Amino acid sequence: MADILLNVEDMKIYYPVAGKKFGTTDYVKAVDGVSFQVERGEVFGIVGESGCGKSTLGRGICKLEQPTAGKVVLDGEDISTYNNNQMRPVRKKVQMVFQDPYASLNPRMSIFDIIAEPLIIHGLTGSKAQLEEKVLDLLRKVGLDDYHANRYPHEFSGGQRQRIGIARALAVQPRLIIADEPVSALDVSIQAQVLNLMNQLKKEFNLTYIFVAHDLSVVEHISDRVGVMYLGNFVEVGSKESLYKNPTHPYTQALLSAVPVPDPTAKKDRVILEGNIPSPLNPPTGCKFHTRCPKCMEICKKEVPVKTQLTDDHYVYCHLMSQKG
Repeated sequence: MADILLNVEDMKIYYPVAGKKFGTTDYVKAVDGVSFQVERGEVFGIVGESGCGKSTLGRGICKLEQPTAGKVVLDGEDISTYNNNQMRPVRKKVQMVFQDPYASLNPRMSIFDIIAEPLIIHGLTGSKAQLEEKVLDLLRKVGLDDYHANRYPHEFSGGQRQRIGIARALAVQPRLIIADEPVSALDVSIQAQVLNLMNQLKKEFNLTYIFVAHDLSVVEHISDRVGVMYLGNFVEVGSKESLYKNPTHPYTQALLSAVPVPDPTAKKDRVILEGNIPSPLNPPTGCKFHTRCPKCMEICKKEVPVKTQLTDDHYVYCHLMSQKG
């Protein structure tokens, strides 16, 4: 039996907006019924275009966004209905690394205070000497020096600030880290350094990651399994090897066809998607991807595709596959 750390069942996150008719309410369906599991010690990548709901899903798991419906079980504990007070001890189990290293650090706090804050809140150190020793050790773990502790966020580069964000997340010894596009704001050379650091820390601290990104090559580098999102739902989930070698959903095929290859002479068949992503305020009926799908059938416009298991570690939501089965 697999050791499941996180189990998400039918999560929905809807945002109310004023309806077209006076006194009515419509809903932006940012996450619209997502289910998946993450095993202890694995890296689960979530990819998709901007606006597909992947960051909202990550924030919903750790209750930074309140899910409208669904179930979240973390390390055997059902946290679905927890309020902020009930979530406080759970925060030690799950932490986030945010996309923007400039906005996620308090500019008025020194680096020492930023990293020390979660240790103090959760009562994880006794004396001041222990606190100082712990903070400096965390700085060293992420490749920074002791003297950096007395500086402020504006004195650091983007890559260094992201390292500080990672150190802050590590402070409470979490079991799960949700990394929300942690390298998208960084230069390519710095991206590789941060990804290598995250891989190293994963082994050292026995971490589990949910890694959210729009860059499929980055996700391939770090992930064990990958979930592809489109307009609030997963369309395909599989092991890295299976999904990248045998992409089955037309949307996954289109995304992978756009990934640059190192060899400029290599020929690659591009799948060009027409049209724009529909609004999550008024998503299409049936398969949400049918308005842009080059293989759209009549059934796609009417019926929501069911889950089709391709292999033990690869499944897809597509009428093409269900009809073959």
